[in-house]
Amino acid sequence: MPYEYEKDGAAIYLESFATIRAEAALAGFAPDAEQVVVRMIHAAGMVGLERHVRVAPGMVAAARAALENGAPIFCDAHMVSEGVTRKRLPAENEVICTLRDPRVPQLAADLGTTRSAAALELWRDRLEGSLVAIGNAPTALFHLLEMLEDPACPRPAAIIGCPVGFVGARESKEALWAANPAPSIIVKGRLGGSAITVAAMNAIASRTE
Repeated sequence: MPYEYEKDGAAIYLESFATIRAEAALAGFAPDAEQVVVRMIHAAGMVGLERHVRVAPGMVAAARAALENGAPIFCDAHMVSEGVTRKRLPAENEVICTLRDPRVPQLAADLGTTRSAAALELWRDRLEGSLVAIGNAPTALFHLLEMLEDPACPRPAAIIGCPVGFVGARESKEALWAANPAPSIIVKGRLGGSAITVAAMNAIASRTE
């Protein structure tokens, strides 16, 4: 028996975003932030996610300006860095994940932390004006905040802070929101992950739904 289902890609696309806009509570978001949140909902397949998303005022504008100025994008996981759609980037921006750098295991041992967190130390000299996307490891987000407590540490232009999980995810995002070292997007609680983080990144880069 043949299945009856929509086969037109363009129709699926349009209906998906029409459904999100009809069902999601988006009125509280600025227009540029709303576009990003819609993409995040689409990636999660979860209307209601918007109730957990927080977007700092000016975050989307700051992130877009940084990208247009050629800023690099630093990612905590290869699932994030590989998901960035390069053709959407306005200035052939470099997308960097240092997790597999051979220096990371020893750095992690020296610092007494995870490899995901230690890998951020290799970003330090290039953080100024960058865009940071953390979608996997709460320890990475905590370590970023520890780095940014140092007045000498360069500041990113914006942070997407959406690590996922049951240990430290909620706390790390609450800490980011409270510390506010740069304009940020977070997903409160345990929710988050690479797909949601990449969706936010690509929406920021593309300017279009």
